[in-house]
Amino acid sequence: MATIASSETDQATAKPRRSFRVPLGLVSYLQAAPLFLILGFFFLLPIAMIGIVSFWDYDFANLYPAFLTTNYTDTLGSWVTWKTYLNTLKFTAIVWSLTLFIGFWVAYFLAFHIRRTSMQMILFLVCTVPFMTSNIIRMISWIPVLGRNGLVNSTLIEMGLIPKPIEWLLYSDFAVVLAMVHLYTLFMVTPIFNTLMRIDRSLFEAARDAGASGWQVLWNVVIPLAKPGIAIGSIFVVTLVMADFSTVQVMSGGQSASIALLMKNQMSLLQYPAAAANAVVLLIVVLMMVAAILRVVDIRKEL
Repeated sequence: MATIASSETDQATAKPRRSFRVPLGLVSYLQAAPLFLILGFFFLLPIAMIGIVSFWDYDFANLYPAFLTTNYTDTLGSWVTWKTYLNTLKFTAIVWSLTLFIGFWVAYFLAFHIRRTSMQMILFLVCTVPFMTSNIIRMISWIPVLGRNGLVNSTLIEMGLIPKPIEWLLYSDFAVVLAMVHLYTLFMVTPIFNTLMRIDRSLFEAARDAGASGWQVLWNVVIPLAKPGIAIGSIFVVTLVMADFSTVQVMSGGQSASIALLMKNQMSLLQYPAAAANAVVLLIVVLMMVAAILRVVDIRKEL
């Protein structure tokens, strides 16, 4: 009995154990730490390395760590670079305009003219079927269609519409734009379709009751509410076109140039600091374009 009483006394006099609790403010940082580590290692660190290498010196065989602005002065002081940037911006503007026009009407048709949700999903999946193959394969598939003896020229000659093959269908700026529109239209369709599906259909009825025509409903109701999706699609298309080099190289037959193709050629010649300087300038240009898009449209409504 004395032993039991003493044990009970010890338990009563024992100090309660303190449990370790993480402060609530620190919990959020711990939860976000893996994401920060992944972004820092795979995104920020490579960009920092590109920025550092852009100031190095080089020759035909070696790289020399230094802090020189020669690569930037050579890049920005060359008329070839400026002409290449203008050519890249030309491709970007044309492809963006065409993908926006095609993508908006495809998304509009799927969202408002297809009543059944199952059919909408089926048709949307049909649009994604070409993306189950490589970009290179989809791009090269245009060569037998647009070539001198390709499907288009052969059909037009057999129909008697042209006396000889059309030369500019392939290995030209037209072929580059056509291939890019084919490759990147879905990146415009998807966000616009997602935005249009969120629009309350009662707004259309209210606009029609107020006497608005179909085009007025489109211009004053649909397009303003679709701006977040248009902005997201525009960011996708602009960044993809600005960084594309394979399409320009293959579909133009080496007769056209882009800034990404220029960097690829510099890296093939082991001119890594010059390519890094071009990459930094390209990154700044793309970020400025994205910032301009975000300045016009608040995409937080879509996120």
